[in-house]
Order: sequence, then C-alpha cells, then structure tokens
Amino acid sequence: MIKAVIFDLDGTLLNRDATVQKFIDDQYERLNNWLGHIPKELYTSRFIELDCRGYTWKDKVYQQLINEFIIKGITWDRLLQDYLEKFKNHCIPFPNLISMLEDLKKKSYVMGIITNGKGQFQMDNIEALGIERYFKTILISEWEGIKKPNPEIFVKALKQLNVFANESAYVGDHPENDVIAAGKVGMKTIWKRDIQYEGSKGDFIIEDLREIPFIIEKLKGEIYVQ
Repeated sequence: MIKAVIFDLDGTLLNRDATVQKFIDDQYERLNNWLGHIPKELYTSRFIELDCRGYTWKDKVYQQLINEFIIKGITWDRLLQDYLEKFKNHCIPFPNLISMLEDLKKKSYVMGIITNGKGQFQMDNIEALGIERYFKTILISEWEGIKKPNPEIFVKALKQLNVFANESAYVGDHPENDVIAAGKVGMKTIWKRDIQYEGSKGDFIIEDLREIPFIIEKLKGEIYVQ
C-alpha cells in the first residue's frame, strides 16, 4: 500500500525552463546599463546554453558571460548575487500543482521533496511556489551533503516520513537521478515526461501533474511483501 509520495523539484513541480527564461529576460532589462551592448536574444540564449538546465552553477556561467561579451562595470559575482536574490520572484509552477497536492493531502498521503541544488536558493523557490506547507520533509543536496542519485538521500527521506520504500512513490523528470535512482531503492517511480530525456522509463509516465493522484490511488490497492 502506498503511504507516501516524494517529488523532485526542478522540472517536476517547478517549470524551471520557463522560470529561467522569465528571470534572464528580467535581469537583462534591469541591468541594461551594463548588458545593453549585447543583443537581448543573444544574452538570454547564451545564458540558457551555459546553464545546462541548472547543472552548471551560475558562478561559471556568469564568468563565461563576462569574458565572452566583454561586460564591464559589473562583476560576475554581482550578477550571481542578483540571480540568487531575484530568481525566486519568477518561479512558474507546472499546471495543476496546487490542486494535485491538495488532492493527495485530502487522501492523507505524506509528502516530501528531494532536490539537488543550493540549500537556501531551492528553499526560496519552494516558498515562492507556495507549497512548503504540504511537505513533511524537504531534503536539499547542499544541506544534506549528499545528492541524487546517491541512494542515501532517498533512504533518509523515507526514514523521516516513516515509510518503507515499497510504500512510497517518487515523481521526477530526470531518468537517472530520479527514476532509476528511486527505483533502485525500491520505490515505485513516476516519470514526468521531458522531451530532453525522451525514452526514459518509469513504472508510470505522466504528462501532467493532475495524473498523479489517480496513479497513487491505483497503487494504494496493491499489496507488497516487505
């Protein structure tokens, strides 16, 4: 019987691609005095390319941008600080996020988040989405000292939720860090389809968050031997 649902954050609950686009457009406009000599489309597209969907930390990204575009009058660390302070103001959730969480909450499932990333930065984004109150545990790799796909971070979340692996489901978009890693621990896996990772497999595949409660209810009736 499924008792708990654990989620990834970026690309699963937070539409990070859309959020990055919104933030970097805003950063360009606000800091136009220093960035205005660069065509906006070029600045934004190069940022997104260097960012690698969040897998390159922004100190490297901004250092590269400073060098490539010969940006003067503002330092890479000031650009980074702007990112840390302002990114949360642009967070875009995937459709049906709150209604999905409300549905699971009403059915008394316990919920958690496991996300890689910087601690306060990710927590700021979770709070910006207005979803912190739904989760009994939130594990962020920087604060935990371990990150996905390390099984230890999944095991820690399960312990904090007081459930066995086969009593839980994990929802994520990354084929290795989320789907394969959670599956190896013994959790049921739900892959939120992402065209960047086409061909990934999970126990279930979804296009929209609203599908999750139906899947969990289906799993609820299944009996597993521990």
